[in-house]
Amino acid sequence: MERKKFFTSRNIAFLAVLTALVVVLQLWGSYIRIGGTNLSFVLVPIVLGAVMVGPLAGAFLGLLFGAIVIAMGVTSDPFTIFLFSQNPFGTVALCLLKGLAAGLVPGLLFKLIRKKSKYAAVIVASVAAPVCNTGIFILGCLMMSGTIGAYIASNEALSGMSVMYFLVIACAGINFLVEFAINVIASPVIFRVSEIVARVSRRSSSGAESGQNSADNAIESVRNCSECGAKIVVQGNISECPYCGAPVQREGKSAEPNPVQAALPAREKPEK
Repeated sequence: MERKKFFTSRNIAFLAVLTALVVVLQLWGSYIRIGGTNLSFVLVPIVLGAVMVGPLAGAFLGLLFGAIVIAMGVTSDPFTIFLFSQNPFGTVALCLLKGLAAGLVPGLLFKLIRKKSKYAAVIVASVAAPVCNTGIFILGCLMMSGTIGAYIASNEALSGMSVMYFLVIACAGINFLVEFAINVIASPVIFRVSEIVARVSRRSSSGAESGQNSADNAIESVRNCSECGAKIVVQGNISECPYCGAPVQREGKSAEPNPVQAALPAREKPEK
């Protein structure tokens, strides 16, 4: 049942758009900057997917984000290249895990809180994404502290720094603050988008139900036989009275022959 609810045309289309946004923002997001600070918007579509489609969508978008980070890092970032050369499995696992958590955890928190307050749930989900992304990155790097220490020792510009100072201040500090601020500012927008999509979905569902009810009403009609007065239910355009055999036509329909499925008798036949 959950699989059917997840793999709907609406979810697939929405997820395709968010996937494209994650790819574009991660690949070319480094060109969006104020002064010397890069503005990272990639967590916004990840949170949007987790809120609108569900935790599985957030997890998928987060894994995609982590995979792109690995691909870009091992080709252009000196720190990632060094980590990958010393501990390839740990580097790949860390990038994928932090991306996965940045999408999965916000989706789970949103589901947990939305019944009390949907707006609060959106804010918590938006804040959780950068916290998970940066927090797991720091914890993972601390587990590879020997490799991080070797990188610091090999770089004269970082000489004298401790591993913790390098990770929290030099490596993740500014990026975390920027991601955190962007997600907090974007949370009202995420909430508004979720409200609009939910409203459109409700209207589509009610329209489909209304059309189905109209179709059902068009199939059956209660009529009185003009010959014997019996009340019968006509299915189709024209039928025969089960008591006297007289033709009974639905109101507003032509008397042209039209195949009829059945005519259901009433409880009793009225007296003539």
